[in-house]
Amino acid sequence: MMPYADTDAHLAEISAHVAKSAHAAILMGKAGWHTTPKLVVPVNISIILLPPRSPELNPQENIWQYLRQNRLSNRVFEIYDEIVAAGCQAWNRLTQQPETISSIGMRKWAHNCL
Repeated sequence: MMPYADTDAHLAEISAHVAKSAHAAILMGKAGWHTTPKLVVPVNISIILLPPRSPELNPQENIWQYLRQNRLSNRVFEIYDEIVAAGCQAWNRLTQQPETISSIGMRKWAHNCL
């Protein structure tokens, strides 16, 4: 959980968790902060930009929708720290359910190409 949208900081955080012998490929929409020439992309990450106006192609969008609908909806938070705690708890619970993540992120059309 980060307090604001900062693509450089997000990429640096992801980069720190990529195994030394691995390379990460990250799907991103074409938001301005994803396409700016000032973006610092770590050497162990490649960016794959999705076509404009196509959030359905990004499985992460479905993950966030799932979390909002199943873990974070109909709640009122008094302070910022409660929002962060609820978000972290929802994320940590979901990471313990890899079959749910696979189900949410699965795209049947992607397997038809094989």
